[in-house]
Amino acid sequence: MNRVKDLKNFLDEKVNEFNRPEFIETDPIQVPKYFTGKEDIEISGFLTATIAWGNRAAIIKNALRLMALLDNQPHDFIINASEHEINSLSRFVHRTFNGDDCIYFIHSLRNIYINYGGLQKVFESGFNEDETIKSALIHFYKIFFEPTGERTRKHISNVAKGASAKRLNMYLRWMARQDKSGVDFGLWEGIPTAALLLPLDVHTGNVGRKLGLLQRKSNDWKAVEEITSSLRQFDANDPVKYDFALFGLGVFEKF
Repeated sequence: MNRVKDLKNFLDEKVNEFNRPEFIETDPIQVPKYFTGKEDIEISGFLTATIAWGNRAAIIKNALRLMALLDNQPHDFIINASEHEINSLSRFVHRTFNGDDCIYFIHSLRNIYINYGGLQKVFESGFNEDETIKSALIHFYKIFFEPTGERTRKHISNVAKGASAKRLNMYLRWMARQDKSGVDFGLWEGIPTAALLLPLDVHTGNVGRKLGLLQRKSNDWKAVEEITSSLRQFDANDPVKYDFALFGLGVFEKF
């Protein structure tokens, strides 16, 4: 029991250290922070989260470049851009995410905003099927790939096949997590903070294993559920606040 209490105190201390506005300065979440409109925030956040792998400075640089290609009005571009304007995105590239993928994303997002009421409604309607993030992600995957685009499937995690969905869980943390720190947006009220799952990557996974929060060796969906379950013993209402602690320990403190 003392170990659990000590570990909670240690992690809570690290959450307080990293879950503050200064965190934004080096994190991709800074990109949607440039916007004020709800749809602009959620679209820019989704596109930024999609390319959030690799060097963080490169992620931020390329996400800002992508926003410039969308005329820094992502929602207006999604709805109103001509095919010529959309095809101009063919020159965008971030690692294996290329111009063809980018064009597909714009067409898919247009379908979502015109026919399904937007990203929030798609994720929340999926969540409402059985009140789990897994059902939200499965539903989103289905809707997102209504337009034909097999090549692009590798850029959206399929949790039905066991993917950890790190970037999508991070995006849901950005959009749905409610607190007063000024980092996460808390724009979506239909997915409770208590239901969110840890964005599991190599850093949070390795730190989690060192702290005894995760036994599974693969960073897959089962590992996401296991480590989030461990974190719920410290805060059942906001388990993913410990993403800041685990990530900060791994990236900034080389724990």
